[in-house]
Amino acid sequence: MKAAVLHELGKPPRHEDFPDPSAGAQEALVDVRAASLKSVDKQLAAGTHYASPRELPAICGTDGVGTLPDGSRVFFGGARRPYGAMAQRAVVPAAFCFPIPDALDDATAAAIPNPGVSAFLSLSHRANLAQGEKVLILGATGVTGKLAVQIAKQLGAAKVIAAGRNPQQLEKLRQLGADSTIPLNQPDDVLRKAFAEEAGEEGFNVIIDYIWGHPTEVLISAITKPEFAAINSETRLVQVGESAGPTITLPAAVLRSTALTILGTAGIPAPEILFAAMNQVLAWAATRALQIETESVPLSEIETVWSRTESGGRRLVVVP
Repeated sequence: MKAAVLHELGKPPRHEDFPDPSAGAQEALVDVRAASLKSVDKQLAAGTHYASPRELPAICGTDGVGTLPDGSRVFFGGARRPYGAMAQRAVVPAAFCFPIPDALDDATAAAIPNPGVSAFLSLSHRANLAQGEKVLILGATGVTGKLAVQIAKQLGAAKVIAAGRNPQQLEKLRQLGADSTIPLNQPDDVLRKAFAEEAGEEGFNVIIDYIWGHPTEVLISAITKPEFAAINSETRLVQVGESAGPTITLPAAVLRSTALTILGTAGIPAPEILFAAMNQVLAWAATRALQIETESVPLSEIETVWSRTESGGRRLVVVP
């Protein structure tokens, strides 16, 4: 079969022949129809992820869409190494195969589960978002950020503020449910004022932070109380990504003057929570309550497209 085969960490995979897999006990053999190309796929192949392969060659790709021997169409993950999703066939745990609603096309079904489930769990499982709360998505113009805006609305947020650098995507986010937007590429004093105005007296209830670094420092300074004041609500900041920088400076006064709780994503949740999130995301996508932009590319071009960066919040989908 043809596959995206990785021979050396840090190098792009090559489109070439690889032996076909066979399924063992409690495994499923999948004929792959589509697999999304995500940051985690590149990190694994680069050797910078804790789960990067230690034995090569191996096939790239963590999840995808395909058909089982009985003809049913599924989203799958957890391929047994050295196999991966970017191939004509993959072998995966049978428990990691999820039925796909008929209304979803292959590209959308391959692209939306990974970022959609991540955003859903950050909002519902980590931030415990409640109906009527105010949410700020920091880094909203990326693939996952755009889905987080939509999911926050589905979960009952009263107001969702989208902050990002891409003005075209910020405008699109208004059409996807954002109540207001904040451009991040403006002077610190202007950005700080914009955060403070959106926070208002009641503050943000939930912040999902995909970028960290300097923009987060500006945000924290904007919501820090400059005097003794009664605190009426807590702000739960969930730290998810670090596209603007891996560290921040956090003055102690921030945590003493503001009811700010900083949370991580805390790894992989219990299977029943993960499976429920997957089913919910797929159901929303089937009714277009969640939307994602995709671009399909042939597997034969994997070496060329590997180094491409996501632009405009669009996810690349590899088609065997």
